[in-house]
Amino acid sequence: MRHHARNEHADERTPAVWTGRATNRFQWVAAAAGAACVALGIALAVESAWTSGIAPLLMAVIGCVAAGLLVLFGTLAFVHVAVKVDDSAMEVRCGHIGVPRRRILLSHVVGADFEPSVTPRHWGGWGYRWRPEKGTAVVVRRGEGLILRLGDGLTFTVTVDDAESAVRVIRDRLRDMAPPAPPAPTGRPV
Repeated sequence: MRHHARNEHADERTPAVWTGRATNRFQWVAAAAGAACVALGIALAVESAWTSGIAPLLMAVIGCVAAGLLVLFGTLAFVHVAVKVDDSAMEVRCGHIGVPRRRILLSHVVGADFEPSVTPRHWGGWGYRWRPEKGTAVVVRRGEGLILRLGDGLTFTVTVDDAESAVRVIRDRLRDMAPPAPPAPTGRPV
């Protein structure tokens, strides 16, 4: 009698669409600092006596507002990430308005791996990152993530809760997309 290894996930049905997300609540602190900087710029413009001249005051107001908006929108874009895997692609959307967004066709994916510990240090910080020798990453927090191995030899990494489940779904999709193997020769002449 043959012994067959049982797949522990064989009884689970692969969902038609898998969704997951990850959140970094610390980014709200940076967003609040950006909002405070914008408020300081507005307060300078409204309440200043304008005694030091218009050029220095204008530079201070514009500097505070610009820096504040940059920090505010830069951090709000990476407060959370949403990942969706369907039959044809994986889509990653960042922040509340979903920008930046990346859609990777599964036909361009060679494999998927689970990574239990992705840290911002691996990629040079939080956010949307690119490293020429590694590929691209969306890192909103430290912790588990999924790594797609792409056909061009690079990777796409994203931190997301329940990344192991996402990897399983992607692998199932890739297996379903694989072309059927040619029939084995029977040894009989045709």
